[in-house]
Amino acid sequence: MGEAYFYHLTRRPLEATLPTLLTRARQQGWRVEVRGRDAARMAWLDEQLWLEPKDAFLPHGIAGGPHDADQPILLTTGGGAANNPQCVMSVDGAEIAPDEVIARERVCVVFDGNDDTALAAARVQWKTLTDAGCGAQYWSEESGRWEMKAQREASS
Repeated sequence: MGEAYFYHLTRRPLEATLPTLLTRARQQGWRVEVRGRDAARMAWLDEQLWLEPKDAFLPHGIAGGPHDADQPILLTTGGGAANNPQCVMSVDGAEIAPDEVIARERVCVVFDGNDDTALAAARVQWKTLTDAGCGAQYWSEESGRWEMKAQREASS
């Protein structure tokens, strides 16, 4: 059973933080689905991932191409990624279901703490997942470095 990690962005924007999270997931050997809500926003993230990190390459693609199943990182706007991910990263309030947390190694919910709507959506996701018995950790970069601020153990 996996866990849900919530990343509360307050200092660096998504396009600066996501490459770091993706690099760490890939170092674990995981395939990753980056799930958003808007196709144009995912196309923009695709462009950003070609630019960052400057000293590395993050192999990725946007869902809907002929090689989706082969993509180590697949950007999508819906669940059920064709690349069979071990890790799902939700951005821009994309939904994550408790059964996805159970089925994956890790689920990451990355949200902009300077956006009241995003903050409220993340709180709802935290409650939904922890009420369903999923383990969860809440991480904040408020101090300038990532610190775990809360943790809920999985319940049976």
